Formats: sequence, structure tokens, C-alpha cells
Amino acid sequence: MKKALTLAALLALSACSGQQATSQAEPVNVSSLGKSEITDIRAADAVPVYPKRGKSIERTFVHQPPMIPHKAEYPITLKKNGCMSCHSPAKAKRMKATQIDPSHLLADAKLNNEYYNCTQCHTPQAENKTELVENDFSNK
Repeated sequence: MKKALTLAALLALSACSGQQATSQAEPVNVSSLGKSEITDIRAADAVPVYPKRGKSIERTFVHQPPMIPHKAEYPITLKKNGCMSCHSPAKAKRMKATQIDPSHLLADAKLNNEYYNCTQCHTPQAENKTELVENDFSNK
């Protein structure tokens, strides 16, 4: 009798081991709205079009940080600011780039750490030809 109870206890523990059987069902998208199949296939988004070299983007209000007219995928780390490789006072003219504003520099012409993360204020701007996504939000 004791052996039968021990065997039953071992079987119960192995059944609750947390391992679950895997099923070969079709993948289903599970979200907060419930399960749904992914059926909508659409074309890829259009590639963004940036202004031509040498053209800046017009500002819409006074003291607006200038928009970046190119991709902004340059590394910005504590050791190196990728934007400064073209926009530093020493390199801007040679690179034909806009020089960083003097307000962002210290007296020794080094970048002020308060302005180190350029993309916090300056963002890339491109003309995207994609259609706006419809929504049912209202301004109530």
C-alpha cells in the first residue's frame, strides 16, 4: 500500500512538472484584443525623401531647432558624438555642413555636455509619400 501511494505521488509530481505538450497549430497573433489571424499583407512603406544636399528645411517658428535634412543614424555615446564629425566648427566648412551653433559650445570650442544629445531637439525630417493611417479617435 505504501509503495502504491509513493508511485501515485511520483506520477502526480511528474504531471505537474511544468512541461507542456507542444501543438503544431498555425501561428496566431495574440494581443490584448484577443486571438486573430494575420491576413492583411501590404506593400512596404515608401523610402523617405530627404531634401537635396545644401537645402535646409524652413523653420516654422522663432527659435525652433533646425530639422536634420538627412538620416540621423550616427552614434552618440559618452565618448563620441557622431554629429560632430561633420558639424564641428573645425570640419563644417570642409564637409559643406551647417556649423553647430556657438551657444552649444564652451569657451574652449568643445561641445557643452548640456547639448551632447543632438537628437533630443534636432530630428530628421523627410517627405514621406505614405498615406496616413485611418483611426477612429476624436477630439472630444
